[in-house]
Amino acid sequence: MSPQSPLAAVAKAMVAPGKGILAADESVGTANKRFAPLGIPQTQEMRRAYREMLFTTPGIGEYFSGVILFDETIREARKDGVSFVETLNAAGVMPGIKVDEGTQPLPFAPGEKITEGLDGLPKRVAEYVKLGAKFAKWRAVIEISKNGVQPVTPTWRGLLSNAHALARYAAICQAGGLVPIVEPEVLMDGDHDQTIERSFEVHELTLRVVFEQLAELGVHLGEMVLKPSMVIPGQQSSQKVSNLEVASATLEVLLRTVPPAVAGIAFLSGGQEDEEATDTLNEINKLAAGRAPWPLTFSYGRALQAAALKAWNGNDANVAAAQAELHKRAKLNSAAALGRYDAALEAEPPRILAGASGR
Repeated sequence: MSPQSPLAAVAKAMVAPGKGILAADESVGTANKRFAPLGIPQTQEMRRAYREMLFTTPGIGEYFSGVILFDETIREARKDGVSFVETLNAAGVMPGIKVDEGTQPLPFAPGEKITEGLDGLPKRVAEYVKLGAKFAKWRAVIEISKNGVQPVTPTWRGLLSNAHALARYAAICQAGGLVPIVEPEVLMDGDHDQTIERSFEVHELTLRVVFEQLAELGVHLGEMVLKPSMVIPGQQSSQKVSNLEVASATLEVLLRTVPPAVAGIAFLSGGQEDEEATDTLNEINKLAAGRAPWPLTFSYGRALQAAALKAWNGNDANVAAAQAELHKRAKLNSAAALGRYDAALEAEPPRILAGASGR
């Protein structure tokens, strides 16, 4: 496939220098769970208002190439009737869509899950293209078994099942006119046995199997973006590692497994704190200079939204302050995607943006 194909052009734009992808594709349940601790009403209107706050942030197109939407969100509009798709396009940001339907237990594989949503996917892709989507996302979950739990996971069955589903999804998207984001997430919620060495081992095996399946199904690598997790110890592990060590392990596993033809890599934050995710991305890009054949950027959800959500708190009067928080995190992650992040900038207060207002 020519690198100048329409999908290749979209994929290249998704990982343009200094730009990342905002993951705003939380399901209804996940969005409500994030609202609940703040006392925000868990209604469709509040979810819509929150997304309007995010998508109308002045200057959003300076740091974001795209936004991943949920099915509910891609059909919604601002209070004034302008659709979210039109709003993003006007800001120079490409709309994307989450097309998987969540995970279920994988039959005959205790402790492992499989992502569902392949049934009817070609028709849904066609509908999303008509709605204005330019790319899609599918998340596979790879779990590392906890201490003493048998069988040891991930198993070959679990890896192959999820990799094959990712490849089928990617092929369907490309055939239907969407750039696929391929997201094999190795979860970091394991116990003390999940060291950075074990995480590295599972990441390497996972990515090898994923790219074997992508090749088997004829997926064009220049027309896709990889969204991997970083190589981190489990959250309950007592092992202490620096962001530089995480960056080094992450880059090494990618250099071993990801073909140069892939359009780009946009990391998920994987539960890291905001500043930690930004700093680690920066370290990865500093190490990658002159070594990595692909752009390395961000596709964060909570690590971009958490401060903005807290500042907004369901109150229209707080829109400008919340947008300032989102803009700050976007700007800092943009710098990290170029290897130019300075942690001293974290201390600077968010600045209310021209054009922002408390509606």
